[in-house]
Amino acid sequence: MYIRRSPRRFRTGVTLLSLAALLVSGCSAAESTSSAGSTAVAALVALPRATPSALAPYYGQKLSWRGCGVPGFECATLKAPLDYAEPGGGDVRLAVARKKATGPGKRLGSLLVNPGGPGGSAVGYLQQYAGIGYPAGVRARYDMVAVDPRGVARSEPVECLDGRKMDTYTQTDTTPDDQRESGELVDAYKEFAESCGAHSARLLRHVSTVEAARDMDILRAVLGDGKLTYVGASYGTFLGATYAGLFPNRVGRLVLDGAMDPSLPARRLNLDQTAGFETAFQSFAKDCVTRSDCPLGGKGTAPAKVGENLKAFFRTLDAHPIPTGDPDGRKLGEALATTGVIAAMYDESTWEQLREALSSAIKDKDGAGLLALSDSYYERDPDGRYANLMAANAAVNCLDLPAAFSTPEQVEKAVPSFEKASPVFGEGLAWASLNCAYWPVRPTGEPHRIEAKGAAPIVVVGTTRDPATPYRWARSLAHQLASGRLLTYEGDGHTAYGRGSACIDSAIDTYLLHGTPPTDGKRCK
Repeated sequence: MYIRRSPRRFRTGVTLLSLAALLVSGCSAAESTSSAGSTAVAALVALPRATPSALAPYYGQKLSWRGCGVPGFECATLKAPLDYAEPGGGDVRLAVARKKATGPGKRLGSLLVNPGGPGGSAVGYLQQYAGIGYPAGVRARYDMVAVDPRGVARSEPVECLDGRKMDTYTQTDTTPDDQRESGELVDAYKEFAESCGAHSARLLRHVSTVEAARDMDILRAVLGDGKLTYVGASYGTFLGATYAGLFPNRVGRLVLDGAMDPSLPARRLNLDQTAGFETAFQSFAKDCVTRSDCPLGGKGTAPAKVGENLKAFFRTLDAHPIPTGDPDGRKLGEALATTGVIAAMYDESTWEQLREALSSAIKDKDGAGLLALSDSYYERDPDGRYANLMAANAAVNCLDLPAAFSTPEQVEKAVPSFEKASPVFGEGLAWASLNCAYWPVRPTGEPHRIEAKGAAPIVVVGTTRDPATPYRWARSLAHQLASGRLLTYEGDGHTAYGRGSACIDSAIDTYLLHGTPPTDGKRCK
């Protein structure tokens, strides 16, 4: 799925995959009929309360903490079974970091954080943002802890294409005009998948969200906590909800911010998310035409016309990419430009930067600004190296759900429905949903409801104009969870906690510090 970290205070949120592998990849033939909690799919079954004897060595391990180069933080390595069905068949080593509670006040235990993804580094997020940016009262009472999920960043990362080939991959045209171009897109997906299979064959069958959730329970026990306290954003909500479904009796205080709906197949998830980006773009467009520097229309221009102007610009770039000044010679074509625009949809504070980048590209034929937005989105550094974000994202998504589309012909039939959801982004997002069709490992997951019967209250946070995790998903997850409490932020941007709403922050802080959840249905502006 599209993932991105917000540049605001806590930088909660997710990191997104490229337009060459954009959305949650995977869908079964059985589409859910409702986002308000489908009853057509089975519920996730809780694991037995007793820990299997074969897992006892993992639950009983002691972490060896050490300094890790960032003042105030400690790091350790956690062992988990590569395959929970065969615990004796080898280990996976997971990177863990923590910052101890600073006081004053009685320590409340560990607070595990996850910024989303799949593929976002929780350890990096903790060290750069959460460990210093969360409210002082929360950091005073909790040890702030993060673990990179299996296959991500410091935890035996999934590896696929090198930097040079990734540059080519991210520039692949995802709005093919003919069979030749659709064939080139299919070839790109195949090359990416084959590369992942060649470089990470051991891991690819064992990076599912269920396995990552089980890893979190080992960490909870090793840290000495009877229950898990957790804040997860975007995909991190799916991870947290999965934990609650597997271990409802071990749920402490869980915050799921920017929620996903586990009951939906990926084609529906992708279609909903496409509509979410359109909603966010309409908010941008309405704001843009009130500004003197709007490059997509003057004052009074209808938002629909703004979208038409952007789409026309994308078509121009498709035929004639423009210079960027990139030392590696990359030009700004339609694919990179679209990613740059979508990157700015995650937080309204980025809209000014987007207007400037679009102005330079449209008026001056300088694509550097949009390329910079795209590169930050992909976590590409100036030396041309990529984090393993895209590799891990595809690996988890393609394992968690069956492929959204199996053939280009299926995509072609679905394009009109995606374009109806978003005239600006729909076609590209439809074709991006094809990437898991060629994955070298069969999926192990299916759409399912998560009820977590018997769990303590779980706070589900939804933003009404969230581009990446549409508000309807939060409503659905809160409805599925037996103890779900829906907290709504009426506004723009991806996720809500730590993004400027005193109402949201106060409600979540009160829950984390005192165990008092907000009233179900509480709304903040």
